[in-house]
Amino acid sequence: MKVLITGGAGFIGSTIASACLDAGITPVLLDDLSTGRSEFMVGREAYVGDVADRALLDQILDAHGDIVATVHCAAKVVVPESVADPLGYYRTNVAKTVELVDCLQARGVDRFVFSSSASIYRPDDDLTVDEDSALEPSSPYARSKAMVEQVLADAAEAYPLRVISLRYFNPIGADPQLRTGLQAPAPSHALGKLLQAYERGERFTITGTSWATRDGTGLRDYIHVWDLARAHVAALQRFDQVVTGPHGYSVVNLGTGRGTTVRELVAAFESVVGESLDVDEAEPRPGDVIGCCTRSDKAARLLGWRSELSEADGVRDALAWARRRREVLGS
Repeated sequence: MKVLITGGAGFIGSTIASACLDAGITPVLLDDLSTGRSEFMVGREAYVGDVADRALLDQILDAHGDIVATVHCAAKVVVPESVADPLGYYRTNVAKTVELVDCLQARGVDRFVFSSSASIYRPDDDLTVDEDSALEPSSPYARSKAMVEQVLADAAEAYPLRVISLRYFNPIGADPQLRTGLQAPAPSHALGKLLQAYERGERFTITGTSWATRDGTGLRDYIHVWDLARAHVAALQRFDQVVTGPHGYSVVNLGTGRGTTVRELVAAFESVVGESLDVDEAEPRPGDVIGCCTRSDKAARLLGWRSELSEADGVRDALAWARRRREVLGS
């Protein structure tokens, strides 16, 4: 099997590519390298360019006529940035996806796996959600993901296109073999900030301490990126069983089902490094939300997949990658 992975030189896309290779699936990577790294393309079939570049897409599909599916990871993903630049997010995440899907369906590549986000949900009172929970995206980033889902559902109804939207919760960690990991030297999510504070001997700031959670800090469903990558392999391998017929659209949550607060993530980090961190508290950032975790077993039923790695595993692999990052990326 050969698949196109957009955003294939980014954190998640490159890890999915590794999982595909391990499973005997050949990935073809497409990335504009705006945030991805060319080092993650080495030794892999790869193209540099825009997902909305029709000529480039035709070139890729002409050269790889045996591509049978697309995994669409290319997107802008930083919530505060999306608040500051909503048009940039809608242009990149929504408009360019429309062009990508239009080309793929015209060329007969009818299996599409979309990297969506659990940030589109309105959490239930117990801060859990399943695939039927109400949607209430609260940032331009989240709204762009919800918009693309609607585009894909409508396209699947109108064209011979089939779609699985995988709603990610909160990826952490790195490829356990340390082939790839977070490419950004200063990532904006909680574990990235923890790593940065630990490495620099600085204080870690918890943004938001008055949420309606058990300790006042935001609650997240932290899923190891390798578990996330394995789920994509399962979606590709079981695609025709999950989405049957010429038209179809399915949504699947990818999470652990364990809700972890930011304070609890700090405690997990401290348990791995064997020392305490100095912690400050601040107001939430623009676009921050209380968070939620999945209560669904749909991924287990449809994909035969469950998460296997813990938050501590994610911390250990993230620390190991941080030590190796400069060797792989050089900067």
